[in-house]
Amino acid sequence: MTLQKFGVIGLAVMGENLALNVERNGFPIAVYNRTGAKTDEFMEQRAQGKNVKAAYTLEEFVQSLERPRRILVMVKAGKPVDAVIDQLKPLLDQDDMIIDGGNSLYEDTERRTKELEATGLGFVGMGVSGGEEGALWGPSLMPGGTEASYKELEPILVKIAAQVDDGPCVTFIGPGGAGHYVKMVHNGIEYGDMQLIAEAYDLLKNVAGLSAAQLHEVFAQWNTTDELNSFLIEITADIFKKIDPETGFPLVDLIVDAAGQKGTGRWTVMSALELGVSIPTIIAAVNSRIISSYKDQRVAASVELPWPTSEYQGNISELVNKIRDALYCSKICSYAQGMALLGAASKEYGYNLDLGEMARIWKGGCIIRAGFLNKIKAAFSENPDLPNLLLAPEFKQTILDRQQAWREVLVIANQFGIPVPAFSASLDYFDSYRRATLPLNLTQAQRDYFGAHTYQRTDKPRGEFFHTEWTKD
Repeated sequence: MTLQKFGVIGLAVMGENLALNVERNGFPIAVYNRTGAKTDEFMEQRAQGKNVKAAYTLEEFVQSLERPRRILVMVKAGKPVDAVIDQLKPLLDQDDMIIDGGNSLYEDTERRTKELEATGLGFVGMGVSGGEEGALWGPSLMPGGTEASYKELEPILVKIAAQVDDGPCVTFIGPGGAGHYVKMVHNGIEYGDMQLIAEAYDLLKNVAGLSAAQLHEVFAQWNTTDELNSFLIEITADIFKKIDPETGFPLVDLIVDAAGQKGTGRWTVMSALELGVSIPTIIAAVNSRIISSYKDQRVAASVELPWPTSEYQGNISELVNKIRDALYCSKICSYAQGMALLGAASKEYGYNLDLGEMARIWKGGCIIRAGFLNKIKAAFSENPDLPNLLLAPEFKQTILDRQQAWREVLVIANQFGIPVPAFSASLDYFDSYRRATLPLNLTQAQRDYFGAHTYQRTDKPRGEFFHTEWTKD
């Protein structure tokens, strides 16, 4: 019996598309889904005429694969992944490998890697970014876990990943949960990016007064620039073109303004708090999705708490350019925060991440792919120990050149009652990072006053701590 080279468990859209991607690139596949009807549907439709073997039990599935077996699990994160692993373990042999391609929490991946390595099996926790199209035609892949298993998988992964000018968008990220950690932070940056674009849209529509057609033109033009060329700007331009056939209105205007989230943004925030890394833009983005869910309350409050009413009197073309500059400066800060978090996690968890390489594998396939990732890669190539992207010469100069426009945009937003939490958080991050002194000396005095938490003095060596009895003469 001819054995297949790769197996996929879970035939939802992402599982199907990754399976077809693997097969198209020359690796015969076996597939299994918990419900046989879904397997039948896949075989009769999308897998028709392809080198795909269907299995209807896990035993049959495992037996159809050549050794060492390479099994990609594409099921819902959490307990379902553990359930599949528990069912597979008795059926596998030494050096077989399981790949979790879902959005699993990195801590779960750490645990699974240790447990499976102890039994002689390999485990790879692999972040996959690119959505349905990326999965089919070339995603950004972030595999971590057992390095020996990655080496076995590498010939397949480099073929199915997105291809850019300097190679496939995949690399071995690091041990344990490194792959899923990097994917989590990727998603946090994605949250920030999307919120910043939404705030730019809000200003362009409700202050500059641009129509959907004009918004399409603006975003399409921005997508031609070195600074803002990206997948998210590209699809934003496309969105403004779409007209609802039922009403004749732009479809975007008919969509309820309550955004969902799958949890990776929240995980990013929680990890940053645990590691003591400042990521205010990403926090603002997560918070904006939360407050967007208060739709009924917001509708009621809009009657009780009317916003300022006025008309913008300035030059619209100049305002559009200022919003573009504010968006780019804020975007730099968002990525700076994400990369700083990756750097801190790399040290804390022993991932040994190459931050320049992280930027490189995000250049294609993934949701945050953007032209300026080349600049991020270059910044870390020039200085691998760069503590923050804001200190890279190009980014530093970019913000210094554009900060006045950035500040003016925030003033205008406040005057018109337009919430710009991510724009504001980004500017606050920049201003805080660039200040030699912050008012937290007062905070430390308060902490010492009520809790004897001690403080350091500016006129004494760092590391010496003092306490004052504040109520004594």
